[in-house]
Amino acid sequence: MALDWLIRDNEIKDHQLFGDEHFGTEPPCTLYEKRPLVNPETGETVEGLYSAWITLNNPAQFNSYTTEMVKGVTAGMHKASVDREVMAIVFTAAGDKAFCTGGNTKEYAEYYSRRPLEYTLYMDLFSGMVDSMLKARKPVICRCNGMRIAGGQEIGQACDFTVAADTASFGQAGTRHGSSPTGGSTDFLPWNLSMEQAMWQATANELWSAAKMERMGLVTKAIPIKKNAKGEWVRDPRVITDKYVENGEIVYGEFKKGADLKTAKGELKNLTTDWGQLDAFIEKMIWTLTNTTFLCLMNTIESIRVKKKYFWDLLKSSQIYWLGANMNGEGHIGFNAFNTSGVTGKRTIDFIKYRQLLAKAATFDDELIEAVMPKPKE
Repeated sequence: MALDWLIRDNEIKDHQLFGDEHFGTEPPCTLYEKRPLVNPETGETVEGLYSAWITLNNPAQFNSYTTEMVKGVTAGMHKASVDREVMAIVFTAAGDKAFCTGGNTKEYAEYYSRRPLEYTLYMDLFSGMVDSMLKARKPVICRCNGMRIAGGQEIGQACDFTVAADTASFGQAGTRHGSSPTGGSTDFLPWNLSMEQAMWQATANELWSAAKMERMGLVTKAIPIKKNAKGEWVRDPRVITDKYVENGEIVYGEFKKGADLKTAKGELKNLTTDWGQLDAFIEKMIWTLTNTTFLCLMNTIESIRVKKKYFWDLLKSSQIYWLGANMNGEGHIGFNAFNTSGVTGKRTIDFIKYRQLLAKAATFDDELIEAVMPKPKE
């Protein structure tokens, strides 16, 4: 009590590094807001306590992050970390189609391609974004509202928890587009999946459903967000929900195939989106985490995070330079093939032709690039 006058006579210190200069309102941008803490049992809000919501706002490009959006996420993680009123951070995106499909390929192709130093500087920003999640001073929940692919999969895994819409899909895409998933997935996937499954996820570029990822342990919970005309909750019709084994394989959580998948996609379009169940689950998570002692909670979280951080920190610096250098080679052709798909009708290079040229020890020159790039439609 004798020292109370010292506290009263000193202003509370401000530990913020950023203002609001990295947040926006119009896409593409990163949004930042605080939402009152809600008691899920009573529905009442708690005075003076909040969750911080960081939202990727670029739905027209499946919430791919631009350079400025990367800055916004980093700033948001720090802003929430040092805000005494914030109990947890929710990292999400606009709309119901995608959480994030990675870096903005238009920006990659039209600016960073064949500018290795520029892309190195960009990758340093990206690395800092991942670091900002792994060292956030509050629990970080990925509210996965749709596709979480490529770099989106990587930043999603940097979070502490994932609650996914059951319509979400997960996967990598780098090796088809001139890059590699070394922005986190090669470090994080082996912790969430078996080594074999992590290897296949990182290289095969398959999309796996939220139900499959819940079964395999990559997400905390997959929750329906769709309703039919009667107002009933409906699971993603594209996904097999029956728990049985076919030809020695578990098919629960796998995407349907062929005509069945085409029919299911049509059914999905006729359903409406309702975030009620998913957001209620997240509110309950935040409430549960809030009803703990802060220092012990964060020490526990950090003790688990350090396993992910260990392997991330081993290679992150060298990968910045490798990915930068790669923009003179496979990154250049991969991202430009994707970016010109509106003209060519194809998103990838001719892989077979490329491998044939490599087998002949061809020089990576303009002639090789011309040979493997997709041609404009006639």
